Amino acid sequence: MLEYLIICPLVFLAGFIDAIAGGGGLISLPAYLFAGLPVHNAIATNKLSSTMGTTISTLKYAKNGFINYKRAIPCVFFTLLGASIGANLALVISDKIFIIIMLIILPVIAFYVLKSKNFENPKPTYSNTKTLILCLISAFFIGMYDGFYGPGTGTFLLIFLTSIARVKLEEAAGTTKVINLTSNITSLIIYIINGKVIFYLGIVAGLFSIAGNYIGAKFFTNKGAKILRPIIISVLVIFFCKILMENFIP
Repeated sequence: MLEYLIICPLVFLAGFIDAIAGGGGLISLPAYLFAGLPVHNAIATNKLSSTMGTTISTLKYAKNGFINYKRAIPCVFFTLLGASIGANLALVISDKIFIIIMLIILPVIAFYVLKSKNFENPKPTYSNTKTLILCLISAFFIGMYDGFYGPGTGTFLLIFLTSIARVKLEEAAGTTKVINLTSNITSLIIYIINGKVIFYLGIVAGLFSIAGNYIGAKFFTNKGAKILRPIIISVLVIFFCKILMENFIP
């Protein structure tokens, strides 16, 4: 019962944040670990609950017309391609090097998000062809990051799609959800096959994730860019502190 009391409220919060700006895993996965689950079971069970929640938010975005499938579907394939390359890089490159790079990049991204007006006043869009190419490039490199390290993938993808590809905020959010759902389902299948998922806990937590994602997606529809910036900054700060604590503080 203590596991449920610890995990479920935090999974709800993670789902709410993830539906708006990505990065919910920075909250939900530590919740499972804090409750005492072994690492592989925590990752696998978290994947079950997050997949349930992401499914709902993706459907909500689709219902609101935020998903451009002509761009989103090719992005899925490029993300998976990048993820496979990133996973292989992780086998030959020390993650310490990548962590140091992230500690440099994260403050730069946070500064950009604070100063950028793109969320409220987006720049003129490119042609359809140029936009698609930039979306695919963004999806490929964020997919590579996801395969190599992972946390905050949705947040980074949302930033790349809006800032580099100049995709409108609503469509960028919808594309991010489609990609996240694809990677979640793929990972979940692997964990289920290997018997790592704790189903009772994952399903109950998944109901809380569904509630958080539903409310978050609805909140995004009503508030849009106004709520996005502070949540993205919060996710980046949590991620930055998490890296510092795990790698440099005894």
